[in-house]
Amino acid sequence: MFLLNEHADHRKPLEATDAEVLGVDAAKTVEHFLHHREGHKATPLVTLPELSKQLGVASISMKDEGLRLGLGSFKALGGSYAVIRLVLEEASKRLDREVDIAELQNDAVKEIASRMTVACATDGNHGRSVAMGAQLVGAKCSIFVHSGVSKERIAAIARYGADMIRVDGNYDDSIHEAARVAEEKNWITVSDTSWPGYERIPGFVMQGYTALLTEALRQMPELPTHVFVQAGVGGIAATVAGHFSVLFGDKRPFFTVIDPSRAACLYESARAGHPVKVDHAECTVMAMLECYEPSLVAWRILSHAADAFMTVEDDDAVEAMKLLANPVGSDPAVVAGESGGVGLAALAKIAADENLRRQIGLDANSRVFLINTEGATDPKLYAELVGQTPEQVVAKNGKTAA
Repeated sequence: MFLLNEHADHRKPLEATDAEVLGVDAAKTVEHFLHHREGHKATPLVTLPELSKQLGVASISMKDEGLRLGLGSFKALGGSYAVIRLVLEEASKRLDREVDIAELQNDAVKEIASRMTVACATDGNHGRSVAMGAQLVGAKCSIFVHSGVSKERIAAIARYGADMIRVDGNYDDSIHEAARVAEEKNWITVSDTSWPGYERIPGFVMQGYTALLTEALRQMPELPTHVFVQAGVGGIAATVAGHFSVLFGDKRPFFTVIDPSRAACLYESARAGHPVKVDHAECTVMAMLECYEPSLVAWRILSHAADAFMTVEDDDAVEAMKLLANPVGSDPAVVAGESGGVGLAALAKIAADENLRRQIGLDANSRVFLINTEGATDPKLYAELVGQTPEQVVAKNGKTAA
């Protein structure tokens, strides 16, 4: 399914608060924080010239977040950044002076952090980022996981010392339970989705994601003409669309948001013209995108800054994983998890449809930007879907494992 954005505020400037969260100064703050993160380095921007020819576009550039900070996902930039900011804010308040990230390991700051507990719900990647941030600053951490989260993903979070709490139901159920328990116990909820009265911390999470865009814009020789970004609650899609809107205004690329067809909360919100919670149906293989209610902040930004919304099927996502693992000609291989290659899945669907190509102006001169939002964060499932382990893909193509 495909839908052009006909919202009344489409392509108008973002609201002032959103423009501030995703603006140039905020992105500089994120970079400052990252320079103090051990193991931080820019992730690669992979170019796929042979695939570009096959799909009838000038170029395809993919930011590979499967190599981000040892977490294998772009979400390493968000939850941990928010946790660090919150600890520094609390330390500044208690010490009655501005505390910078350079002081994060000072005894006074660590003592303050040790009395704080952060909590969130997760499908896997956001929870790992929050847990990593809590371990880094010495805060306590409780992570709520629903019944669909695999044992492998739970173990990956627990390795950072988080207290794991199981919740019956789906992702949305775990969000509500995490918020309820956190309020009861006076913990700090560090969610990547927002709801009425709760926007500031999800804003920090989204702000952290701007780092990958700052890097990508330095790595690209030219601004892309088209961007395809997958969405769960909408955080990463809104960050990309919103940041590009602030930077480039009406000269920004044509932006398409992609949902799984079985969890199409942003597509249905765009069709209705307001945030919509969709019914839970059959689970999707795109586990990191299986969300049934959009973040209010993300929807507000996307209603202004996205140009189109579409859905892809599970088979499309798996085919994109296989295509990236077995690249065309001399193109490099990319290890993409089941949610990671969804932008490519959407591009391939549009590239094969002349009517859709015309609607979005996709042609032989188009420069496409995609994000591999995750590597093989569940290696066992990756091997089942692709028919090769991540290590086999890497060995065959001489690349570094995600």
